[in-house]
Amino acid sequence: MGTYIKRLAEAKIKSWFESNKILLVLGARQVGKTTLLKHIFHSASSQFLNLDIEIDKRRLLAASSLPPSDALISLGKPKVLVIDEAQRLPEVGRIVKGWYDVGVKTKIVLSGSSSLDLLDRFAESLAGRNVKVFLSSLVFQEVLSAQTWYSVKFGQKQLENFSDQINSLILLNLVFGSYPEVITSADKIQYLTNLTSDYLLKDVLQLGLVKNPTLIHKLLSLLAYQSGSVVSVNELSNSLNVSRQTIERYLDLLERTYVIFRLSSYSTNPRKEIAKSQKVYFWDTGVRNALIGEFNLNLLRSDIGQLWENWVVAEFAKKNTLAGSTDKLYFWRSRSGSEVDLVVKKYDGTLLAYEIKWTSSKALTKAFTSQYHVPVTLINKNNFVRILI
Repeated sequence: MGTYIKRLAEAKIKSWFESNKILLVLGARQVGKTTLLKHIFHSASSQFLNLDIEIDKRRLLAASSLPPSDALISLGKPKVLVIDEAQRLPEVGRIVKGWYDVGVKTKIVLSGSSSLDLLDRFAESLAGRNVKVFLSSLVFQEVLSAQTWYSVKFGQKQLENFSDQINSLILLNLVFGSYPEVITSADKIQYLTNLTSDYLLKDVLQLGLVKNPTLIHKLLSLLAYQSGSVVSVNELSNSLNVSRQTIERYLDLLERTYVIFRLSSYSTNPRKEIAKSQKVYFWDTGVRNALIGEFNLNLLRSDIGQLWENWVVAEFAKKNTLAGSTDKLYFWRSRSGSEVDLVVKKYDGTLLAYEIKWTSSKALTKAFTSQYHVPVTLINKNNFVRILI
């Protein structure tokens, strides 16, 4: 399995084991779902079926034709049954629901690399019967814990003694992203090139949801240049010479396959604020850079501020989804042009506001504080660890 990097999701999955629910582990391809599950459920009493493999698919279908107790016996009567790439078989939801409803003792895990219609459908059929865990590429805390010089015993003051190592690590993350294999690979560029050409859109292409693969790659390249900016669907439509509806559909597909995510604008007064705009970010900045072939490690690269904003917002988004998406993330812009890069609305209604700048020493926006009585905190490369770790 190669080098294993400890994941924050481990604790959540281990606590699920004491429940009586089905576990859904969701996330993009290559983020380490299978590696994580094999690390946790590595005993001989666990059975893994990968529905990308035809023989495993046939085994599951054959078992589903038997009475539930015989079905699990035919699969080796495992304590834990992990069904990987579960979206490959539309009947999965019906099969495991039937087993669950008759009270089989085997714990069932469904792992999927997208939230497309098939996966949505069986998630709905398991409503009230499942626990969901979202796995993204590594958050910085996980990347940090994998470093030989790092110890979880460090306090913030000790970490400050490693500022050079941390800044170097941040730059590597900005440029190459944080897919587990990127962190451990000697040839990061080759891995990311293969990822973006072979794996990233595998689900939408195999399911026939994209009629023009070249078009969606062109769209991704445009989005890469505009990450962190307000995106105009009309502009994208005109640039690519396709309908607005096609752009909307492709954006939706890219979001549901965990390539991008969107932030809406925060507003309680639409007359004074921009209420319908959206910004697009990539879950992983390495993917963003691979799409445009830009792997420059120079701190003076022209898009360093844009990269930094995408990376920091993605850190918030990844941690939020891991926690069960309890917070709502927005950006804010007034009609007079004042902006706040990230507004976090906590589950209890509390607002937090952040301005994200690579080198600035103080937040520049006072309009948000004036209107909402919420201070705007600056996040730059020097205080990021203190705020988010």
